[in-house]
Amino acid sequence: MKKYKIASILMFIHGAFMEVGGCLCLIPVFVMGSDRFDINQYFSFIVPYFKENMNLMLVMGAIYGVVRIIGAVGLWKNRMWGLALSVINCVITMALMMFMLPAGILDGIFAAAALILMLTQYFGTKKIIE
Repeated sequence: MKKYKIASILMFIHGAFMEVGGCLCLIPVFVMGSDRFDINQYFSFIVPYFKENMNLMLVMGAIYGVVRIIGAVGLWKNRMWGLALSVINCVITMALMMFMLPAGILDGIFAAAALILMLTQYFGTKKIIE
């Protein structure tokens, strides 16, 4: 049970501070005008489409963050849907992290750590073949 709590905290930090917090920090930049700030100077993504569509990236990041927070809360409350949503979210994050370099590295660390904790708690010491 303790590993679920730790995984939940990791996912909450990841969703609240990295995803949603990052989106909220960039809103003033877009309101004041992105021409005053060269956003691409601070963010470099491996896929040029992400660089060109930073507004869409903000929306996507906010959605991922909110879903990650919802999964973390469900996991914290020991709900099976929270476990399923959290596992799905971590697997998707790990699959997409390579397209989001360099930010994807930290995404991958948080997602992989939470996924390992959830899986080791769920399966415990069960063996593949007894």
